Amino acid sequence: MIEVHDLVKHYGSTIAVKGISFTAQPGQVTGFLGPNGAGKTTTMRILTGFLPPTGGQAIVAGYDVFEQSMEVRKRVGYLPESVPLYRDMTALGYLMYMAEIRGVANRKQKAQEVLERVQLGKRAHSRIRTLSKGMRQRVGLAQALLHDPQVLILDEPTIGLDPIQVLELRDLIRELGRSHTVLFSTHILSEAEQICNSVVILNQGNVVAQGAPSELRSTLERGGRVMVRVSAPSDAVLPIIQGLPEVARAEVSAESIVVLPANLETDPRPAIARAVIEKGWDLIELRPLAVNLEEIFLELTQQESAAEEAPAQPTENEVAS
Repeated sequence: MIEVHDLVKHYGSTIAVKGISFTAQPGQVTGFLGPNGAGKTTTMRILTGFLPPTGGQAIVAGYDVFEQSMEVRKRVGYLPESVPLYRDMTALGYLMYMAEIRGVANRKQKAQEVLERVQLGKRAHSRIRTLSKGMRQRVGLAQALLHDPQVLILDEPTIGLDPIQVLELRDLIRELGRSHTVLFSTHILSEAEQICNSVVILNQGNVVAQGAPSELRSTLERGGRVMVRVSAPSDAVLPIIQGLPEVARAEVSAESIVVLPANLETDPRPAIARAVIEKGWDLIELRPLAVNLEEIFLELTQQESAAEEAPAQPTENEVAS
């Protein structure tokens, strides 16, 4: 498993990672989400031993990445965003070479096994430069699996692939998640929702949310939008709903009205139901709108960015002076 506690990374005066904490459990795929510059790749490089942290602690497969870096490297398989491959070597030759570097016994047998596992057994003797990008990604993944690691760290593994290749690689990652701890970075939020058991959302070096996608969706829906359908013309219903104190905004959408609550703590549905019934209209439908991972991501990262950009409030001494 992966345990991160108050992890910090400075590049000179720039703070790339600002004291983040999260866990990734064995037998699960944990999605690592965030906009460009959020600190995802920096964190992954720390977890794989490529970078030392400035502060905090990271434990991978029971070992401290700073104090026991070599032990961590033995137990981690890493697929970087840009896969470093020797393109004039065959897929099998490259994997045998990497197995020798890692001290793996039975190099040829092991290389063939991982090629079969990533569905490239028939291209074992093809030169890497003749393989499609999707196949090269699979060779990179095979390299990460050579030494039977407990932990897999995959940085944007599906970027640049065509739709069929993406589907195939997603299925493979989902399968690997059953027997490994997988930390999986992606910009494709629908992909994370399909593959991941849990997600960690980063923004500007901070963790802004973590948990199962369903849990995050449930939390956001409690203060989220509500859909209303009534047996009356929308232009008659809209001003009634807009006038409720529990409602911040309402607008017509298709054959329904979408309502934004006045605040996250208030559920406007009881007030809406009472107002509709008092008018003698039939209430056909009243429910929260489904929230997907993309909406959760945008909501949380925009809130965090707004807080970062807000001007600092003056202290009492500054006001007095």
